[in-house]
Amino acid sequence: MEPMFLTGVEADPKPSGYAKAIEQMKAAGQEYPQIWHLFAYLPQATEHLARFTQEILREPGPLSPGFRELIAAYTSAKNHCPF
Repeated sequence: MEPMFLTGVEADPKPSGYAKAIEQMKAAGQEYPQIWHLFAYLPQATEHLARFTQEILREPGPLSPGFRELIAAYTSAKNHCPF
C-alpha cells in the first residue's frame, strides 16, 4: 500500500481500536482503508464521525442497510477509492 499524503498522521497513531486494526491488517499483509490512519491519529475527534457513519448506514430508514452500502460502494468506485 502506498504511503498517505499526510505522513505525519500515518506515523503517529494513538492507542485505539483503529491503531490495533491497522497493525493487524499490516501483519496479515492486507490492505485497509487509509482513513483509519486519521481515526487512529485523532481517536477522540473522529469517534463522532465513525458513529455518524455507522448510524447513517445501519439505522432504520427508507433504504435498506444493504442498499445504502451498495450506494457507498458505487460512490467509492466512481471516486477511485478502494473501499
